[in-house]
Amino acid sequence: MKNLWSDQDAEAAVRKYDAEGVNEDLALRVYTSRLIGAEPQLVIHGGGNTSVKTRVKDFLGAECDVICVKGSGWDLATIEPAGLPALQLAPLHEVRNWEKLSDEDMVAFQRLNLLNPSSPNPSVETLLHAFLPQKFVDHSHATAILALSDQKDGTRICREIYGERVALVPYVMPGFQLAKATADAFEQNPQVEGIILEKHGLFTFGDTARQSYDRMIALVSEAEAVIEKAPSRARGGASLERAAATQAIAPILRGACANTRGDGAFDRFLLEYRTSDAIREFVDRSGLAGDGARGVVTPDHIIRTKNKPLIVPFPKAGDLDSFKEAARSAASDYRRDYDAYFEENNARYDGAKQKLDSAPRVILAPGVGLFGLGRSVSEAKVAADLAEITVDTVLKADRVGRFEALGAAELFDMEYWSLEQAKLGKAKPKALQGQIVAITGAAGAIGAATARAFADQGAAVALLDIDFEMAKAAADRISGATFAAPCDVTDESSIARAFNAVVSEFGGLDILVSNAGAAFEGPIADLDDNILRNSMELNFFSHQYVAQHAARIMRDQETGGALLFNASKQAINPGADFGAYGAAKAATLFLARQYALECGKYGIRANVVNADRIRSGILSDDMIRRRAGARGLTEDAYLGGNLLGLEVRAEDVAQAFLHHALAIRTTGDVTTVDGGNVSAMLR
Repeated sequence: MKNLWSDQDAEAAVRKYDAEGVNEDLALRVYTSRLIGAEPQLVIHGGGNTSVKTRVKDFLGAECDVICVKGSGWDLATIEPAGLPALQLAPLHEVRNWEKLSDEDMVAFQRLNLLNPSSPNPSVETLLHAFLPQKFVDHSHATAILALSDQKDGTRICREIYGERVALVPYVMPGFQLAKATADAFEQNPQVEGIILEKHGLFTFGDTARQSYDRMIALVSEAEAVIEKAPSRARGGASLERAAATQAIAPILRGACANTRGDGAFDRFLLEYRTSDAIREFVDRSGLAGDGARGVVTPDHIIRTKNKPLIVPFPKAGDLDSFKEAARSAASDYRRDYDAYFEENNARYDGAKQKLDSAPRVILAPGVGLFGLGRSVSEAKVAADLAEITVDTVLKADRVGRFEALGAAELFDMEYWSLEQAKLGKAKPKALQGQIVAITGAAGAIGAATARAFADQGAAVALLDIDFEMAKAAADRISGATFAAPCDVTDESSIARAFNAVVSEFGGLDILVSNAGAAFEGPIADLDDNILRNSMELNFFSHQYVAQHAARIMRDQETGGALLFNASKQAINPGADFGAYGAAKAATLFLARQYALECGKYGIRANVVNADRIRSGILSDDMIRRRAGARGLTEDAYLGGNLLGLEVRAEDVAQAFLHHALAIRTTGDVTTVDGGNVSAMLR
């Protein structure tokens, strides 16, 4: 592992933070923390923690001894001084000889000693850092160290490599007892350069930031060298036929893993796909059923990935029906096994634990790769990242010996840790969390407004438009999980590419807002056939094309879905010279009702929004002037020419689409958004 220390960069960090009133100790602590956080082979996604013991002024201006330690919610890769809250050091030392301190009391005690009460919660390993005497302390979950210690005889392997240069601590769950055990191990040999916590990670320390960091890199590099010299013990890849495309199996897997709420609704997950030579070596091995389910490489991961992945059969190309049945059976077995694991271990707590959902967070698919699952894009990416680290660690561990995780009881204690249980129910999920929506014509006023509305409710949103640059710009302006793709809705091959891109990005599709369209004008008696045909192609057939692709994905998921169509008041209330447009929109209204009739048995709903006089690409400023002039009205009077006397906005149409996305017992409906037009009322 490369040592990234730079005297020049370190000095620059000291100068930068000095200008902000931060002392040299904390500035260097930030600098080396970022060096550690930048290396995925050391820590990933908030893992690991660092500290420095220094002197700062309290609120009264008196200097005091403190420990600055990583706070909850901060990532070492991007940490700032605020992410290393300061605690009074002396009181922390006072509890060193206590027999017991509960996790809840420990957290409260640590907060009690914060200099700034608004600081984030200090790391649960704060006392471990405090009990070690050195000024700087670093903690990582280094892949190479875990590969050595995650063995049946990991202690022996580590001792043979490092001798007495490191102390070894048998596994103890993070908290007060681990802090005491680590301090005891150090005191037995104060000359050690580091401490390896069995199946957990590595601590190094030093009187300077550089010494602690150098020791971290040196010890990890030695472990990497040992692994590199060990012969590869690949289990041999299974001879596989051609696998089905990732885009074909992802919706099947996503549907198999969705949680049924019991009210006709589902809690869904997004998927993050990964593959590489190493991943394929692992998932294609003949012993995957056993090798892939040995457990997490460090207990911290179980909160994000659960203990074991879902392992599905090989998805043979051309036989998706068999794969769907097998994948659903495997997911059902996974849930049953997880429920049994929970019941067995919860009995040790007299049934006091609140059960988490039984769905997997990682899927291993032979011939394809792996998938991370999460209720958001970020959660899915974290699960996939940790799954990749697991694959890497296990492959390295199997070169040295044979990977072995902690037992189910110890891992359950971590997964159902009281500090994690306390978080349950505090964050209320948004209405569309875990759902995926695709919007055509998304670069226009109505499409972009609809994308914003769905993203605000937690959906992952794919913005599809023939103008990709405009769609991407619209996506970039939205806060949330968004994705843009080019899509010509009159070209079936373009539609297929766009929907494959959506599935590749998010894993499937739950809601389609078929919105793309354009106005075609001319008196019907004199209308050129090409104008009518072009209008039918864009304003009718395109809705059929995209709905077919969407319904296919939804049927594979078997979790229902919503097909939402943007028609127009023209569908039932024709306007002069708008025959080509109105005829196509009337056909689209019928199309939606046909989908409602035929797809209800799959739980797929189909509804229509009829909007009128919305400033958009269809109703341009020039068209507004012409239509207003034809009626002898001002532009404002034309746009507000409804019972409410109000201009209807794109955001109002977006709210109608959102209503239908959430109305899970409504199908075949038409919602009119026009401010009130008696002639356009359904009857």
